[in-house]
Amino acid sequence: MILLTDGLRDRLLANGRRRDVDHVPVVKFFNPFGAGVWLATELDEDGDLMFGLADIGRPELGCWSFSEMQAIRLPFGMGIERDILFTGDVPISVWAEAARRTGSIREAERILYQAARARTPDI
Repeated sequence: MILLTDGLRDRLLANGRRRDVDHVPVVKFFNPFGAGVWLATELDEDGDLMFGLADIGRPELGCWSFSEMQAIRLPFGMGIERDILFTGDVPISVWAEAARRTGSIREAERILYQAARARTPDI
């Protein structure tokens, strides 16, 4: 699987040039075998340093190396995956607060999507 398409990379780079904005996450990466979820909002011009919300046991805002994340080898020859159905919908500050309150990005995602469905009328 391609972890970062050209379109996603372009959006992350554009966000990286505007650091004063509370960006909506562009992409979600995850470990399909256990702990590890990353919501990326920005990419530095070097093409490697990402910023966003990471949860490898406890959710934290910060930076990580895309190449190091991409190099992680999991059982059965698998690696970190990209959630192709992910839509960020709300700014990273909302994600961070929800993850802090619930204890994880995965639980925050469940609650945020539940809240969004409750606000959307049936068509």
